[in-house]
Amino acid sequence: MPPKTHQSTRQVYLLPLTDAGAPDVPNEYIYLPAPTEPAYYLRFAIEGTSSICRQGSLWVNFPLNDQPFDRNRYHEFKLHPDFNRTLEIDIPITSAGAFSFYTTYTPLPEFSTSDVEPPKPTRTPTYYVDIEPKLHLGGGTLPLDALGIFSVVSKFMGKYPEDWDKHLRGISARGYNMVHFTPLQTRGESNSPYSLYDQLAFDPELFPGGEDDVAKMIKSMEDTHELLGLTDVVFNHTANNSKWLEEHPEAGYNVETAPWLESALEVNNRLLEYSDKLESLGFATEFRNADDLNKAVDGIRPHVIEKIRLWEYFVCDVKADAQATIDAWKQGAVTLPAEGFENAIGGGLDTVKSWNLRQKAAFLHDKGMLNGLRIDGRFSRKVNPEIAAAILTALFGRYEDGANTNAATDEITAILNELNVPFYQEFNDDSAAIIEQTRGRLQYTRMDPNGPRLGPITKENPLIETYFVQLPENETTKKHNPRALYLAVNGWIWAADAMKDNAGPDWRPYLRRELIPWSDCVKLRYGKGPEDNPYLWEHMTKYVRLMAKYFTAFRIDNCHSTPIHVAEYLLDEARKVQPNLAVFAELFTGNEQMDYVFVKRLGLSALIREAMQAWSTQELSRIVHRHCGRPIGSFEINVPSRSANKPTENPVNGSGPQTKEVVKHIRESPVHALFMDCTHDNEMPAQKRDARDTLPTAALVNMCACATGSVMGFDEIYPKLVEIVHEDRKYTSISSEGEVHTGAGEGGIAGVKKLMNHIHTMMGKDGYDETFLHHEGELITLHRVHPDSRKGYFLIAHTAFPGYGNGNGGLSPVHLAGTKARPLGAWVLEVDQSEQAKKAALEDSEYLVGLPARVRNIKGSTITHENGDTTITVADFFPPGSIALFETWVPSAEHSQGLGTFISSGTDEAFGGLDLIDLNFVLYRSDAEERDLSDGQDGVYNIPGYGPLVYAGLQGWWSVIEPIVRRNDLGHPLCNHLRQGQWALDFLVGRMERISKQEGFSRLLKPAQWLKERFDAVRTIPSFLLPRYFALICQIAYNAAVKRAVELMSPNIQHGQNFLQSLALVSIQQTGYVKSASLWPEKRVPSLAAGLPHFAVSWARCWGRDVFISLRGLFLCTGRFEEAKEHIKAFGSVLKHGLIPNLLSSGAAPRYNSRDSPWFFLQNIQDYSKIAPEGAEILKMKVPRRFLPYDDTWFPWDDPRAYSKESTVEEIVQEILQRHASGLSFREYNAGPELDMQMRPEGFQIDVHVDWSTGIIFGGSQWNCGTWMDKMGESERAGSKGVPGTPRDGAAVEITGLHYSALRWVADLHQAGQYQWSGVKTEAGAEISFVEWANRIKANFEKCYWIPLDPKDDIEDDVDPRIINRRGIYKDLYRSGKEYEDYQLRPNFPIAMVVAPDLFTPQRALHALKMADDVLRGPTGMATLDPSDLNYRPYYNNSEDSTDFATSKGRNYHQGPEWLWPTGFFLRALLYFDLQRRSDSAGRLESFQQVTRRLAGCKQAIKESPWKGLTELTNKNGSFCADSVSRARRPFCRATTNGVTVSHASMVGGLHD
Repeated sequence: MPPKTHQSTRQVYLLPLTDAGAPDVPNEYIYLPAPTEPAYYLRFAIEGTSSICRQGSLWVNFPLNDQPFDRNRYHEFKLHPDFNRTLEIDIPITSAGAFSFYTTYTPLPEFSTSDVEPPKPTRTPTYYVDIEPKLHLGGGTLPLDALGIFSVVSKFMGKYPEDWDKHLRGISARGYNMVHFTPLQTRGESNSPYSLYDQLAFDPELFPGGEDDVAKMIKSMEDTHELLGLTDVVFNHTANNSKWLEEHPEAGYNVETAPWLESALEVNNRLLEYSDKLESLGFATEFRNADDLNKAVDGIRPHVIEKIRLWEYFVCDVKADAQATIDAWKQGAVTLPAEGFENAIGGGLDTVKSWNLRQKAAFLHDKGMLNGLRIDGRFSRKVNPEIAAAILTALFGRYEDGANTNAATDEITAILNELNVPFYQEFNDDSAAIIEQTRGRLQYTRMDPNGPRLGPITKENPLIETYFVQLPENETTKKHNPRALYLAVNGWIWAADAMKDNAGPDWRPYLRRELIPWSDCVKLRYGKGPEDNPYLWEHMTKYVRLMAKYFTAFRIDNCHSTPIHVAEYLLDEARKVQPNLAVFAELFTGNEQMDYVFVKRLGLSALIREAMQAWSTQELSRIVHRHCGRPIGSFEINVPSRSANKPTENPVNGSGPQTKEVVKHIRESPVHALFMDCTHDNEMPAQKRDARDTLPTAALVNMCACATGSVMGFDEIYPKLVEIVHEDRKYTSISSEGEVHTGAGEGGIAGVKKLMNHIHTMMGKDGYDETFLHHEGELITLHRVHPDSRKGYFLIAHTAFPGYGNGNGGLSPVHLAGTKARPLGAWVLEVDQSEQAKKAALEDSEYLVGLPARVRNIKGSTITHENGDTTITVADFFPPGSIALFETWVPSAEHSQGLGTFISSGTDEAFGGLDLIDLNFVLYRSDAEERDLSDGQDGVYNIPGYGPLVYAGLQGWWSVIEPIVRRNDLGHPLCNHLRQGQWALDFLVGRMERISKQEGFSRLLKPAQWLKERFDAVRTIPSFLLPRYFALICQIAYNAAVKRAVELMSPNIQHGQNFLQSLALVSIQQTGYVKSASLWPEKRVPSLAAGLPHFAVSWARCWGRDVFISLRGLFLCTGRFEEAKEHIKAFGSVLKHGLIPNLLSSGAAPRYNSRDSPWFFLQNIQDYSKIAPEGAEILKMKVPRRFLPYDDTWFPWDDPRAYSKESTVEEIVQEILQRHASGLSFREYNAGPELDMQMRPEGFQIDVHVDWSTGIIFGGSQWNCGTWMDKMGESERAGSKGVPGTPRDGAAVEITGLHYSALRWVADLHQAGQYQWSGVKTEAGAEISFVEWANRIKANFEKCYWIPLDPKDDIEDDVDPRIINRRGIYKDLYRSGKEYEDYQLRPNFPIAMVVAPDLFTPQRALHALKMADDVLRGPTGMATLDPSDLNYRPYYNNSEDSTDFATSKGRNYHQGPEWLWPTGFFLRALLYFDLQRRSDSAGRLESFQQVTRRLAGCKQAIKESPWKGLTELTNKNGSFCADSVSRARRPFCRATTNGVTVSHASMVGGLHD
C-alpha cells in the first residue's frame, strides 16, 4: 500500500493575464501581502488559447530555489498552447520588494491562403508585482497599516546617548513603533540635514563613536523601546562643499558632462555680474515698489542677454555653414538622406526644384541637422554640409570646374537664413522666459509678505539664486578644466515631468530660469547606468547598503526628482542587506498614474500624505476619507474556495503532492499612504489653523487604516514650524521627562495620543479595514470596524479652524443601528495661544518648547440604547479641539462558529446531490418559465430602482451582485433595497422551499435548508451590513451550484477553459421543465428552449430546427446523452411527410414547414452514434409514432391512432430518405390565417423533389421560407406582407451538404451491417443505392455551387457570368426562383463544409472561407449577406413600420445583421480546411490559434452578458441590436437577452472539435 500523501492548505493569489500579456488587474497595480511561512503562491493564469502562448514564454525575476534576487535574472516558463484549459504557473512568494515579469511570443500572422512573411518575435512591456515587507518587532510581525511613525530632526535631538535615549523612551511611551530620522550624516556648510557632506560618515557631533554609536542606538531602540528605525535617503544631490566632488566633478552636471548647460551657465554668471553692477547702472538695489523691481528686471535684456549674444546658442552660423555646403558641393561630397529624396519628401528632383524657400529649410530642419536640435554651445546647431549640398545638386546640378558659385551661395544662404527663423523664435521665447521667471522669483523673495523678504541686493545676497556652484581651486581641482568646476545645483520645478531629467539635453529649465534652486545641493548625474559614472554609482551603493544595515525603513527624499532607474538600482542594493525593507517616499508627481509608475517599479510601501494640507474641515474630511479604509459593509471578493486538490510540485500545471487551496483574487488597491498628521515640512496647527485642532486631527489620522505618523513638536503644541536649516535649539517634550499617562494631562496631547496609537496599532494588526466617515459642519465622525467580528471604534472629532468659537458644533444625534457602544473617553485640548505665550516659546534661546496646553476629561456625550440600536448625542460642552472615543460591537455578528465560517460551510452537502435539471431551477429560470410553473403566481425578482432580474435563480442575482462586489458599489439599488428590508432573502428561500415540495424536486430541500439557515443567521445583523452578507451567501451558493453543474458534465467540460464551461452552462439554462410545453403531449419531461426569455413556454419553446442545430453542442459535447436521446425520440415520433416539424407544440399540433429540419435531425442522430457511448445502438431504439408511418393523414394527438404504431430510429431515418427520394408535395394542415397570419395562401404549399441528374434535393417556393433564414414579410404599408425576405427556394447549400452527409453515413452503416437498407426507390420506382446517390451529389457539387476565381474557368461550372457579384466563393443556392440570389455570399456554405468536407476542393474551400472571414465575419457573428450586395441592410429594427419594402417590420432579418450561431460552423470549417494544408506542428498550432483569436468577441460577450449567454444577432460590426425578434414565432431571442440556443451549441461544438 503506497504511503499517504500529506495534504496541506496553501494560499494562492490569482493573477490572470490578458490576451496581450498584461495583468488583468485595475491600474495593473499588484500589491500582495508580506511573505508567509510556508510561502503563499502567485498564480499566473493564462488562457491556453492566448496570443502570448504562440512560441511564448513567461519571464519572471522572482527569486526561486533560494537564489538571491537579481533584477536582471529572469526565469523562463514556456507557454505551451492548450486549447482545453487555462495555463497556471505558480510562483512561491518568499521575498519582499518589487518584482517584474513580461512575456515574449511571436504574434499570430494575419490569416492568408498564401505564404506570408512570419511576424517577428515580440516582447510585452514589463509589469510589476509589489510584495509588502514583513516587519518584526517585539517578537511579532508588524503590518504596514499598524505602523505609528514619529519624525525627528536628528540635529535637534541633543547629546548622544543621554538626550537621545530619553526622547526615544518618550516616543515609545506614546505608543509609536517606528522613528523617522532625518539624515544622520555629516551636513554640508548650509547645515541642512538634506545637504549631505559625506554620505558614508555619520555626523560626529551627533555620534562621537560613529557607526558603533548608530548600531548601539538601533539595538537599544528595538530591544528596549520596541521602536524600529526609519531614515531618509537622499539620492538626488550632495552638499555643495562635499569634498569628494573635488576629485570627481563628473558626478555633477557641468559643461563637460552636460555641454547643453553652457548657455545656462553663461546666463547665470552674467546675471551675477549684472547684480554686482545694479547700482552703477542706475537701478535700485533695494526694491521699495514694483517699479523698482521691474526696471531692474527689464535691464536683463540689454545688459545680460544681448551682452552675451545669447542668440548664438540657438542659431546656425549662416556664413560658416554656407561655405561648408559650397565646399562639399564643389568636391562632389553629396549625401542623400537614408531614405532618399523620394521617400523623404514624397517626390524626386523635380519636386525639389518646385519647393519654396520654407520647404527647403524644412527639409534641412528635419533631415539635415548634425546634432539634432540640441544646444551644446555657440552655433552648435550645424547643418550637414553633404545633405545641404544635395539640395544644391538638385537645384543647380553637379558642380563643374570654373562654374560661378555666386547663385549657389546666395541660394544656400537664403535657405539657412530661413532655417534660422524658428531658431530665433526659440531664442525669443527663452529670453522672455528668463526675464519673466526672474521677475516672478524676485517678487516672491524680495517683496511678497509671505516670502523670505531677503532685503537689499548685495554681493552676498545677489539678485538671483545661483544655479551653479563653483568648486574651490586647489591642488585637487586644478587638474580639471576650470569650466568643469561649475556644477549645477538641484531644485524644484513646478509641474515637472517626473520621468524627465531637468538638467538633461531635452529640456532647458536651467537656461529659462524655471528652477527653484537649492543652492546648497549639487545635482548628481547618474547617466543611464554605472558605466556612465562608475564612482558615483559605487559611492551611492555603499551609502544605501550602510543605511540598510541599520534601518528597517527608508524615506526617499524628493523621490519625484530621482531618476527611477537609479532608485530601482539603489533599492535593490539596499534590499540585499535588508530584505524586508519598508520604503516610503516623498512623491509629488501631480499625476496619480505617474504615482503608480513609481510605486510599482520601486516597490514603495506607501507615499507620504499630509493632513495639515487641509484648509477647512470639509477638506480635512476629504483627505481623511481617502486614507481611512474601505466603506463599512464592503463586499468580500475572496470567498473560501471549494476544496479543490491541486498539484504542487511542478510550477506549471504540475503533478506533485495534492494540496487544498484557498484561491484569492487580487483586489483593486489604491496607492498606500503613510498619513502624517504633521511632517517636519508642515506648519503647525497654531500657525495654519487653531492650536486646538492638534487633538482632533491627530485622532482622525490615527483612526485611518494605513500607516500613520507625526513629528516632534506636534504633540507638544509647538507654536510654529521648526526651520530645519538655520534652527539650532534642541527638542523638549514632557513625554521625554517622565511617565506618559493615558488620557488627560499637561503639556500637550501625549496621553490621548498614547491611547490612539495603541488602538491604531491593534486595528492594523488585526485587520480593521472598514470605515464610515461623516462630516457635518465643524465635526467629523469616523467609525472603523473589523470586517468579520464587526468590533470597532467610533470617534467624534470637533475640528478647530480659525473662527470656530467655542460652541459644540451642533452635531445631529449619531444613530448606530444594531450596534452597541461603550465610551472610552472624551477630552478637550486647551491651549494658551496668546501672543505672549507664543513669544515666550519662540524666544527660548536653548530649547524648542510648546505652547502652554493641557488635555482634560469632559463628559462629551450621552449614550442611549433602544431595540438593539445605539444613539450618541454630543454634550453641550464639546468645543473645537474636543474628541470622544467609543468602543463598538455588533451582538448579532457573534456567531458561535464565526459568522463567516458558518456561512461558507456545508455547500458540498447542500448542492452535491443535485442533478442538472435541479440546477436549471437553482441557477436560472426566466420570468416566463417561473410564471408558467406557478400558474402565473411567481416571476423573477424586481429590484426597486433597478428592475427585474433576468433569472429567478442564483445566476439572476449573481449577474447583478458580481459587478457590485467587484466595484464595491454600496450605493447600488440592490444594496439600498436590502438595507430597507429582507424581501430578497424571503424570495430566495421561499422559492426554493416551494419548488422542493413539488414532485421530482425533493432534492432541492437541502439547498433550500442551507439558504434558510444562512439567511436566518444574518437576519438580525444591522441593515447596513445586510448587502455584504447577502452577497456573500449568494456568491457561495452560486459557486457551489456551478461547481456541481460542471462536475456532472463530460471530462472535456470539467477540465475545459472558463469560456467552454460558460457555454456548456447554457445547456442547463435552456433545459428544464415547464407546464405548458414538453416533448410529449401526455407527459412532462425537460425540454430544450429555443432561446430565453421569449421562446421559453408553450408552443414557442421547442423548435425542431433549433433543437437539432443545438443538440450536438449542448447535449452531446457536454455528456448529456439521455437528454439528447429523449429529444431525438420525441421529434422522431412526430415524423410526417418525411419532415421533422419546426414547431413541436409538445407533439399535439406540430407544423411542417421547415425543409432543413429533417437534415439537421439526421445529422444529430449520426453525431450521437459517433459520440455517445455505444451510440450506434440508438438506431434500434423504439419510437412511438404520433402519425402513421408513410401516411400523411392528420389526426389529433388523443386519437386512437396516435402513438399506436412504433418505429425504430433506423426505420425513421429510412422513411426520411425514402420520402424525399419519392418527392414531397402537400399543403400544410390547417393552412390559413389561424396557422400563419402573415403567409399568402400559396406559401402553405410545400414541394420537395430530387433532380436525379445531380442527386441534389430542391424545394420551396418564392412564397415560403423553409430554411433557417425564414423571415416572412409583414408590412402592409410597405407591401411586403406575405413576401419572404429570404425564400431560399431551390437547393440551399447547407441542405445539400447535410443530405450528402446523411447518405454517406447510412451507406457506411449498411456496409458495416448496422443498417438494413442499401438505398431507396425514386419517384419513378427505380432503385438507387445510397452510395450512388451520394456519388452523384459529390460529382456535381462544385459544378453547381462553385463560382470560379478566373472567368476563364466559367465554362467548367454552371454559372452565369452576367450575374456574378463576387468570385472565389460558393453559391448560397442553386436554381432558386430569383437567379441572382444563387450567387449571394452568405454564411451557410460552412455548414456544408463541416458535415460534408469531401464535397469541397480544399484550396477552393480555404479561399471561400478567407473571403467569408474578410467580408462576413463580425466581432461575434457572421453577416447574413455580403455587404456589397444591393440587398444588404445590416440594421434590424422589427418595430419599424415604414414604406421601405426591404426593412419594414424587420424584413431584413437575414439580409445583413450578424448572426452568432453560424460563427461556430464557420470556425469549425476554417479549422478543418486550414489543418489540411499544415504539414508540421507549428502550422497546426497556428490553425488552432487563428480560430481561437476569432472567438475573442464571443468570450467578451458571454462574460459581460447578465444572461451569461450569447445573443441571437447583432447589427453591423457587432453593434447592439435592440429589437431582434421579428415576431413571436422566431426560434431565437432578443439581442438584449440570454441569446440563442444554437449560438452556444455551435460554439461548444467548435471547441469540441
